[in-house]
Amino acid sequence: MSVALDHVSREVSGVCWIQDVSLSLERGTLNVLLGPTLSGKTSVMRLLAGLDKPTSGRILVDGNDVTGRDVRRRSVAMVYQQFINYPTLTVFENIASPLRVQGKSRDEIDARVTDAAKLLKLEPYLNRTPMQLSGGQQQRTAIARALVKGADLVLLDEPLANLDYKLREELRVDLPRIFEASGAIFVYATTEPSEALLLGGNTTCMFEGRALQIGATPSVYHRPNTERVAEVFSDPPLNTVEIEKKNGSIVYSGGETAPAAGLYEGLQDGRYRVGFRAHQMQVASRTGDRHSFATTVSVTEITGSESFVHLKRNGYNWVAVLQGIHEFLPGQHLEAVLDPRDLFVFDSTGRLVAAPMAM
Repeated sequence: MSVALDHVSREVSGVCWIQDVSLSLERGTLNVLLGPTLSGKTSVMRLLAGLDKPTSGRILVDGNDVTGRDVRRRSVAMVYQQFINYPTLTVFENIASPLRVQGKSRDEIDARVTDAAKLLKLEPYLNRTPMQLSGGQQQRTAIARALVKGADLVLLDEPLANLDYKLREELRVDLPRIFEASGAIFVYATTEPSEALLLGGNTTCMFEGRALQIGATPSVYHRPNTERVAEVFSDPPLNTVEIEKKNGSIVYSGGETAPAAGLYEGLQDGRYRVGFRAHQMQVASRTGDRHSFATTVSVTEITGSESFVHLKRNGYNWVAVLQGIHEFLPGQHLEAVLDPRDLFVFDSTGRLVAAPMAM
C-alpha cells in the first residue's frame, strides 16, 4: 500500500493552513512530521485520515484518488496527544472495541488482543480499567487499540506529549520496535528534534503549513537545505552569526578575523550567515583560537549529565551544551570557540552553501 498527498493545500476562513504539500508514504515505513506548534502537522494528518478535505490537490491510495472518501471508508487509525480510552471498559475491551465493531469472531478477537497486548507489554493489565493504569499504560492501550484495528495507515499526533519524562523515554525506546512489527504505514507528529532522531525513518520538516524538506531523518538533520530547516531541527535553538569572506579571510560581525579555513575555504567572497548547534560550540576561560568570541554568561542550566550555558555576545544569544556539570556564574566572561569544519553556512537567501560531512 502507498498513500500520497499530491500538491495539497487547505484554506480555512480564507487563511492558508496547508500550502502545496506533497508526500509519498510506503508500507512499512515510519514517517515523522517535525515542526513547531501550528506548523501544520495535525492538519496534514487530518487530510491523510480523510477527516478534512483539501481546498486543492489530491489524496491518493495506491495511485487511486480518494480525496472525497469518508474516513469510515479508509483503512486508518489515529492516536491523539490526549490518550482516549473508554473509562468503564477493561483494557481488554478497550483494545477489542474496533474488532467488535468489525464483527470479528470471539477467537479472532482473543488472538489479536493478546498479540497487541504482548507487543505493548499490557498483558498484566488486561482486566484493569483505564483509571487503574498509569499514564504510560493508558497511552499504550490507545496505541494497541489503533494497531489491533489492522489499519494500513496509523497516525500518531504527538502521542507522548502529555506523559512525564520517564514514561516518554520508556515509550520512545519501544515505539520503533512496535512500528517494525506492525508493517503498517506510520506517521508520527512531534515538536521535538530529539524524538525525530530517536525514531529514525523519514522526516518532513514543517513550518507555517509548508513542507520545507523531506528525507531520511539523519540526512535532513546533518544537511538541512535551508536555515529555516536547521532551526526546526535544532534544540536548543540554532546559534547564528554573520560573516564576510574577503581576500582569504573571514570577518565575523563583532570584528573578529580568522583565516578562511575549513568550510569557509571554498566560499566565494561575500556575506553569509553561519549556523551552529549548541553541541558544536565549546567554551573556555581563555583561548588563543582564532575562531573564538568574547561572551558573557546569562545563566547555566544543569541537568545532571549536561550543562546548558546561555551566552550573550554583541546582540546575539547563544547556547552551548557541555557534558557534565559546569557551574558558570551569571556575568562571568567566557570565550566561545567554533571549529570552522563544523558549521552550516547559508547565503543571503537562507540557502545552504556549505555543511560538515554527515557523521
